[in-house]
Amino acid sequence: MTQGIIPPNVLLSGYCTGIFPMADSATGEIHWYEPHIRAIFPLDGLNISRSLRRTLQKNIFDMRVDTAFEDVMRACAERDETWISGSIIASYTTLFKMKYAHSVESWCKGKLVGGLYGVSIGGAFFGESMFSMVTDASKAALVVLVRRLRERGYRLLDAQFQTPHLKSLGAVEIPQKEYLKKLERALEYQCTFEG
Repeated sequence: MTQGIIPPNVLLSGYCTGIFPMADSATGEIHWYEPHIRAIFPLDGLNISRSLRRTLQKNIFDMRVDTAFEDVMRACAERDETWISGSIIASYTTLFKMKYAHSVESWCKGKLVGGLYGVSIGGAFFGESMFSMVTDASKAALVVLVRRLRERGYRLLDAQFQTPHLKSLGAVEIPQKEYLKKLERALEYQCTFEG
């Protein structure tokens, strides 16, 4: 259990060994998790529905990267129960300043309406959370993320825990042992997310 800002080296070391932090919604205490079954997105297996494809073709959203990182985090935290505490926001904002954390954002008429954020180390991207205020806004951000990761040679997109929503988009579950092998291989690559 931890409280306060998590030192960047501790956060990065955690991800490199397959664990990640979440705050208790009631107390704010930070706990570290290592799921026995892990959700990942195969980078060639994203499910894009017909309706989402139509949305993307209409160019409804102005897609941006790393222009409103903390705003994305705060929007992701706006729910009745959240593991994204003030301490988590401060910790990941520090990683963002160090160019390890990133956001993909959907904007519409000058307003942030959806997006996601995560952590990039080597050839692995660890998706943390997403939000949507407009239909398909977070899905559009996921499409942009996957395209970017594929173009830049990433090997792993970690989604942590499976949900019906992630499953519908193509996330699959694998045992932690298999995940750790994929993680080890992905960390051998030197990929650049920003720019």
